[in-house]
Amino acid sequence: MNRTETRTISRRRFLRGAAIGVGAAGCLFDRAAQLAADPLGLPVGCQTYPVRDALGKDLEGTLREIAGVGYRMIEMCSPPGYERSGYGPLVNMKASEMREKIRAAGLGCESCHYQFRELKESLDDRIGYAKELGLKQMVLSSFGLPQTATLADWARAAGELNKIGEQTRKAGLQTGFHNHAGEFKEIDGVLIYDKLLSEFDSKLVKMQFQVSVVSLGFEAATYLTKYPGRFCSLHLQDWSPTDKKEVAIGQGSVDWKKLFAAAKKGGVKNYFVEMNMAAMKASYPYLHDLKV
Repeated sequence: MNRTETRTISRRRFLRGAAIGVGAAGCLFDRAAQLAADPLGLPVGCQTYPVRDALGKDLEGTLREIAGVGYRMIEMCSPPGYERSGYGPLVNMKASEMREKIRAAGLGCESCHYQFRELKESLDDRIGYAKELGLKQMVLSSFGLPQTATLADWARAAGELNKIGEQTRKAGLQTGFHNHAGEFKEIDGVLIYDKLLSEFDSKLVKMQFQVSVVSLGFEAATYLTKYPGRFCSLHLQDWSPTDKKEVAIGQGSVDWKKLFAAAKKGGVKNYFVEMNMAAMKASYPYLHDLKV
């Protein structure tokens, strides 16, 4: 091979390598641009509870469907704690196996819901599973207190969750608390939600705000601003005052720009659409294109 041929081949290799480099850089740029378009610069996520039956029947297929919509993060529910609520088929799956299936679908998972009883009775086991799954947050879905519960009952439960939070923090995990409509009622003139925030240790227990309480007249932005740094995440739903029902994100009364601006003050690290699959699909484009 003469020197001219060598120079020609070297040039071809250089051009081919440059093309590959440009292509890779382009992919990285596209990915960065995609994330930058999402609120807070965080990938849009969804809670798996609304699709739990599909998940139990076909985990990989359902994960691929979620990813196909555009979602990049999911929030799981603890299979042992939700065994009778659709997650039963996943109980015997190792956390490492589930983690790989989630990754293979192009998704991430850093948060999971738990029942109060399993956290109180099997905390070491649940922490071990959470770490193997790659979680950052362990969120209590509910205290499960009756409607007749007193403020003292709520305070006592909050104290128990603080103790759980001490253990999860030692393991490098953040404990969270997820509200429902029940926390937005008053007892003796005191809003239960405010009472809980006064009882929770701000370092040990962060809040996951359920936006659907807008149907009761409570705006997420108000609390995210009122209690800066006290929140870890959000559950997203929108509300139509006219039809008096939940609707896809962007089709209701929630001021999403205001909410996400407040979310920065609140300390939000992730957010999850929690609606049925049809509403999940209808919600993603609005969230992805939302400029805050």
